[in-house]
Amino acid sequence: MNERENAAKTTVRLAIAAVFAALVCVVTLVLIMNIPATKGYFNIGETMIYVAALVFGPFVGAFAGGVGAAISDLLVAPVYAPGTLIVKCCEGAIVGFLNRRIPRQSSKNKWRIYTMTLGILVGILLAVIGSFYLHNLDVYWGYPSPETATFSLSVPFYAWYILGGALALTITMMGFKLEPESGRAVLAILVGGLEMVLGYYLYEQLVVGPVAIVEVAANILQMLVGMVVAIPVARVISRRLPQFGS
Repeated sequence: MNERENAAKTTVRLAIAAVFAALVCVVTLVLIMNIPATKGYFNIGETMIYVAALVFGPFVGAFAGGVGAAISDLLVAPVYAPGTLIVKCCEGAIVGFLNRRIPRQSSKNKWRIYTMTLGILVGILLAVIGSFYLHNLDVYWGYPSPETATFSLSVPFYAWYILGGALALTITMMGFKLEPESGRAVLAILVGGLEMVLGYYLYEQLVVGPVAIVEVAANILQMLVGMVVAIPVARVISRRLPQFGS
């Protein structure tokens, strides 16, 4: 009986992983802001990756993230597909694993300190990279990429420091104010998201060279948008489908 139950659960998880891979692909393609310097693009696909990982665990998160995002890259930016398959597979696995493995009864102060530390790191990265490399933003919105910028924006260097500081403060406050369930999710997403940011930076160094630094800010924003949307959505789904929880 146990073998049949395990086989049934495995089949269900495979089906869920396939469904979320399709959702990741679709959501990634819904909003595309192209980055000509790197031939990459900003998207909101992280939202579905994080939902899959938080609700259904590391396997579904890894499969949905790696396969779903790689398929979208094959359609929009094929040169990134191999890197995406690995980077976002690891991202989904990390988020799902940490969200389930961080002890429920662990010291609140510990994960608050971890969250604050990572929040400050993310804020500093965004502030420094933005102030040095993103003074003038040309946004190419749509698929396929338009030949001319949809709109242009001039951002003074100090605005990035204000944004980075606000971001660090917001993440720190989330760590202190949220209940343990959401606090663990924030910490898991920050760790997995930073893996994504670093992974893409290293891969883009091979593909496009030093200009890869430009996309770090976009990837940080992807992580943050994904976190803000995914945590409440994941909580609602988890309450409706408690059998898939840890």
